Amino acid sequence: MDFNIRGNKLEITEAINNYLEDKIGKLGKYFKDPGHLTANILVKTDGILKKVEVTIPIKKAILRAEDSNKDLYAAIDLVYEKLERQIRKNKTRMNHKNIKEINPFVDFSTKDDEKESGTIVKRKVFDAKPMSDEEAILQMELLGHNFFVYKNDKTDMFSVIYKRNDQNYGIIEMKG
Repeated sequence: MDFNIRGNKLEITEAINNYLEDKIGKLGKYFKDPGHLTANILVKTDGILKKVEVTIPIKKAILRAEDSNKDLYAAIDLVYEKLERQIRKNKTRMNHKNIKEINPFVDFSTKDDEKESGTIVKRKVFDAKPMSDEEAILQMELLGHNFFVYKNDKTDMFSVIYKRNDQNYGIIEMKG
């Protein structure tokens, strides 16, 4: 696995670099050919917290996790655990989506708290009334949700507005 490690407001020392490569590199056992994968890692400080973001693009999917802790090495361990849990939990779903990069010879036994989940239990249908971004934010806040789907009145595209961890908003627009 290749690594693209960057620091933001933090110098990546050789010790940090080695720890990241060793820890995140352990995920390679879950892939048939980890040599062609690249782990993009961003390490930054947020006040007293050290935040680690890891993104690993694989065929037809993206593995991504982030976590923060006062101790940088603890944050790295937490991100590793999240990524490993994602792989284990979604192994079946990835195989159905024809993502052939997952190694079938690795033991994917799960702990009791990682049993298969994610069954669709509710479906909503609603009229897509065109609205502005500001009106969508208001609707989202009134509903108490952290995202809202709407038809943008300016672009005539379906959009998703969501609340980010930094309490700002992001918009995803869908073409087509």
